[in-house]
Amino acid sequence: MNGNLKLAIQKKGRLTDKSVELLKLCGLDFENYSERLFVTARNFPLDILFLRDDDIPEYVQDGVADVGIVGENVIYEKQTDTPVLEKLGFGRCSLLIAHPEGKELKTLSDINGKTIATTYPVILNDFLVKNNINAKVIELSGSVEIAPSLGVANLICDIVSTGNTLMLNKLKKSFKVFDSQAVLISAKDVSGNKKKNEILDSLLKRIRSVLNARRSKYLMMNIPKEALPRISEIIPSLKSPTVLPLADENSLAVHAVIPADRFWEIVDDLKSAGASGILLLPIENMIL
Repeated sequence: MNGNLKLAIQKKGRLTDKSVELLKLCGLDFENYSERLFVTARNFPLDILFLRDDDIPEYVQDGVADVGIVGENVIYEKQTDTPVLEKLGFGRCSLLIAHPEGKELKTLSDINGKTIATTYPVILNDFLVKNNINAKVIELSGSVEIAPSLGVANLICDIVSTGNTLMLNKLKKSFKVFDSQAVLISAKDVSGNKKKNEILDSLLKRIRSVLNARRSKYLMMNIPKEALPRISEIIPSLKSPTVLPLADENSLAVHAVIPADRFWEIVDDLKSAGASGILLLPIENMIL
């Protein structure tokens, strides 16, 4: 054992590229050899294990991996005792009930007596029980979308990101069962290992700096000096904006970090208040 923290990520699938991208933005230098079982970061005490996403919660729970990146849907379905350390904001999807085109589900009660095919029987059964629905659940290992056309089930319950697969199989969305995104989970005994806990704390700081940066943008602009009070009111800055003098003594440069989703709400107000040369720049990392 080399004492490194062991992180499990999806070997191949919808979370793989974003998981690798996150780790690279954290400053970790490693080769993305997903055909291998694991690789070691060159500049951080971390081993990265490439596993099937369905296996990650179990490997983390059993301590084979110390932490893992996996979808919330997988954790819930596997019912493992793996605490969520951080929601990562990518891999968003929903578990939905869908029905064949030409048929309608107007209310949840319309599901009563139906047969539903799914690869997520635990999540689906919990949803049915909570809503007092009596339906038969058929567990399939894959290709759930073709179940209605084969006469295997009346409805399906499956993960949906874009909905393209449903349309190709002439299915329509109806009721949402579960929302999911990628999360960082941990084994319970990591906190009892001082060295690994220190490594994990360091990794979490890096991850959170990347997540903070993704939610924020760096705003720069020039303004008339007399417009500063009004501009300061408009900017939804995390802290007081930075104000710098310019060669033109009647003008100022204003810099601020703002929530990324607020820019288009305020840009017209900024221009009306006299702001010019407005720039919005991405932030790679941000430590609060």
